[in-house]
Amino acid sequence: MQIHEFFLILAVLLLTARLFSEVGTRLGVPGVIGELAAGLVLGPSLLGWVSPDATMKLLAEIGVILLLFEVGMDTDVFRLAQTGAKPILVAVGGVLLPAAGGFAVARYGFDLSLAAALFIAGTLTATSIGITVRVLSDLNRRHSREAQIVLGAAVLDDILGVLLLAFLYDFSVKGETSIANTANVAAYILLFLVLGPFLAKLVASLIDHFDLRAASPGLLVTLVLALILFMSWLAHAVGAPPILGGFAAGLALGQGFRASIAQRLKLPYTSLLNRLLQENPALTHRLEEQIRPLIHTFTPLFFVMVGVSLNLREVDWGSGFIWALGLGLLLVAFVGKWLAGFCAREPRLTQSAIGLAMVPRGEVGLIFAQLGLNNGILSGELYAALLIVIALTTALPPFLMKAFYRRYGTRLPADA
Repeated sequence: MQIHEFFLILAVLLLTARLFSEVGTRLGVPGVIGELAAGLVLGPSLLGWVSPDATMKLLAEIGVILLLFEVGMDTDVFRLAQTGAKPILVAVGGVLLPAAGGFAVARYGFDLSLAAALFIAGTLTATSIGITVRVLSDLNRRHSREAQIVLGAAVLDDILGVLLLAFLYDFSVKGETSIANTANVAAYILLFLVLGPFLAKLVASLIDHFDLRAASPGLLVTLVLALILFMSWLAHAVGAPPILGGFAAGLALGQGFRASIAQRLKLPYTSLLNRLLQENPALTHRLEEQIRPLIHTFTPLFFVMVGVSLNLREVDWGSGFIWALGLGLLLVAFVGKWLAGFCAREPRLTQSAIGLAMVPRGEVGLIFAQLGLNNGILSGELYAALLIVIALTTALPPFLMKAFYRRYGTRLPADA
C-alpha cells in the first residue's frame, strides 16, 4: 500500500465508522453494530475498498489495547475481587460447554476428522472482550454487578483461549501436543497478571514526576502511551494476549487501584508498599482529559476491522452442508456461552445477562479459524461454516442484549 493510499483509507475508515455508529445510535441500534456494519460495507464482503492487511490489523490492535486500557482505568479491583470465584466458573463453563458441543457436532454429527473437530471446538470457545465491553458501555451497564463478573470471565476466557491456541498449534504444526509448553505459558501469564499492575503503578509515579516538570506540552500522553505499548509487549513476551498489557496499565493508573489493594491486603498506611501504591487523583484526572479523546478515535478502528475481516463472499450460500454445519455450530456456540452464565450463583436474570454478554466471538474466533485454514486442517467449506457462526455470534448479541435490558433492566440489581 502506498503512503497516500493509506492516508485516504484511514480517513475513510474513521469517518465511516463514526457515521455508521451515529446513524445506528439514532436508530436505536448499539453503536458497535454500526461500526461492524461499516467494516462489512468497506471490506471484501461488499465494496472491497479495504482489505485486512497487516497495517490495518495493527491499527485495530492498538484500538482494542486502548479500549482495554480505558476499561482498566474504570475497574475497581476490590469490587472485581468481591465477585470471588464466579468469573472463574463462568469462564471455565464458557470454554468447556461450547467446546464440548462443537466437538460433538463436528466429530459425531458430521464425521469430521479429529484435528478439524478440535479446531472447530477451539473456535467456539472464544469471547471477544472488546465487543462485550463496548456493548455494556453503550447500554450504560459497564459498572453493573453482572459486568464485573463478565469482565473477569472474559479476561480469563482470553487466557484460556491463548492456552488452547498454543495446544492446538502444537497439534497442527508438530503433530503432537506439549502439556509442559502449555503449563509454562500459563505460569508466565499468571505471573504477569499479578506483577504487571504493580510495575505499571511504579512507572506511573515517574510519569507524574516528569510531567509536572515538563517544559513542553504532550509529555503525559507520550509517556502513558509508551507505558501501554510496553506493557502490551511484555504481555506478549510472556505468552499472554497483548490486550492484557493495556488492561494492566489501566488498572494501575485508575483511581481505585491503591485503595483496592490496600483495603484487600489491609496494608498499614505507613508501610513501604502502601506508599509506593499511593493514589494520585490529579494524575488520573489529567490523564482522563488528555487520553480519552485518543481512545475514542482509535477504538472504532478495531470494530471496523472485525467487519472487514469477515469476508462473506467466501461463503457458498447455496451449500446445504455449510448451512447445516453452520447452524448446528451456531446453536451450540450460542447456547453453550449462554449456559455459562448460569455457572455463577446469581439471580436468574443476572445469569442470563452474563450469558448473553459472553456470546460475541469477533476477532478471537477468526484467529482460531484462520489458523486451522492456513495449516490445511479446515477446508474451505468448514471455514465458511465457521464464518457464518462468527458473523452471527458477533452481530446478534448486541441486539439481544439491548432487547434484554430494555425488558428486564429495571429488575436487575443496581450497580455494584
